[in-house]
Amino acid sequence: MPATAAKTVFDDVETLKRELIRCMKCGNCMSACPIYNVEKKESSVARGKIALGEAILDDKINIDDEILVKLIFNCLVCKSCMMACPSGVRFDRIILGLRAAIARKKGIPFVKKALFGLLKNPELFDKGMKAFAAMQGFFLTKEGEKARAPRGFLRQFGKRFDKDFVLPELSKESFRDRVSEVIDVENSQATAVFFTGCSVNYFYPDVGEDLLFVLRKNKVKSITPKQQNCCGMPVMVHGDIETARELAKKNLDIFEKTAGQYIVTVCGSCGSALKHEYPIILEGTEYEEKAKKWAERVYDISTFLLKVIKFEPPKGKVELKVTYHDSCHLKKSMKVFNEPRQLLKMIPGVTLVEMKKPDACCGSGGSYHLTHADTALKIAKAKVEDIKATGADAVCTGCPACMMELFEGLHRWQGDCKVLHTVNLLAQAYKKEEG
Repeated sequence: MPATAAKTVFDDVETLKRELIRCMKCGNCMSACPIYNVEKKESSVARGKIALGEAILDDKINIDDEILVKLIFNCLVCKSCMMACPSGVRFDRIILGLRAAIARKKGIPFVKKALFGLLKNPELFDKGMKAFAAMQGFFLTKEGEKARAPRGFLRQFGKRFDKDFVLPELSKESFRDRVSEVIDVENSQATAVFFTGCSVNYFYPDVGEDLLFVLRKNKVKSITPKQQNCCGMPVMVHGDIETARELAKKNLDIFEKTAGQYIVTVCGSCGSALKHEYPIILEGTEYEEKAKKWAERVYDISTFLLKVIKFEPPKGKVELKVTYHDSCHLKKSMKVFNEPRQLLKMIPGVTLVEMKKPDACCGSGGSYHLTHADTALKIAKAKVEDIKATGADAVCTGCPACMMELFEGLHRWQGDCKVLHTVNLLAQAYKKEEG
């Protein structure tokens, strides 16, 4: 175990067992779990996985069983089950604790270990992403504006890489290379550190640029640290807690060097990692107090605009019928769901229409949509049908990973609807106002 005195669910079997016994096996999680709704198997839902976890930790089932490992990894970590649990069981901690136990026993698979190792070296990771962006034409064909599809030889690497798969084009110039590290404004009312996350940096630089524009319009000085690291969530969900700790410490050291009062995010998963996961994985370490201090200063952009600073609503008109998709980590972890809707309603010309199940998972789950293509596609299709039924011109959300999944789903099932981040629309309205 690393330099930590705490016995967290990620490090200690007995602590994990105490979390497991809080489940009273009522099965309320079945109605909320997107995977159970598709697969209809007890092993798909939280209650079933908790039973498997108890058997693993009591040595009744061999943790080396590959089928068992697959069952434990068949979870989106969307936290929907926790919204339905009357006992307040923290299933996110349980499932990540079980995966960490598997990683301790079996080790991290070679390919994952190599990828996670890149994340620990931001300069090398950055060079790798830029090299891939420059060569993406070899692997991916153009599929309309700013979209790419895998070439035929890539289809052998996964069922999801079929003829209908698309993804946003990788930007040849990353967002953090495009912008100044510090953008000052006259008579600023606050200073915010922008934690970009990897998706905005490489796939959605327009979201980052619009965020900085919205901050400037509201007289907020921004700091975008060039050397910030991955938030660590992608490695945590694969059980690699040590790499997650290392990334968290590096990010906290970077925050300490800024003069930022707040941290602003545009990604539910990044925000959730910084606000809720860092204080837990760093409990008992020399970084515990630092993690708690910065966690209190982390805000999604919608909360920051409406509850932290004096917000100046845009006056420019954007004629658009919009529906809103709740990112799982933004709503179920960050508890942010009213604020984005409030912002959309404040944009002149925007009509907000709710879809049938706005907080139903889109099926992304980080890499889940690639590793569990059949189930993820069924979940995504239901989401796309709900979006199409609204007749909206655009679907807004607060998470770049959801944006990717919705973008692909709408392409796959012929949805005539744009995918936007809430800050994209806010920026549009401010630009209309400027004329």
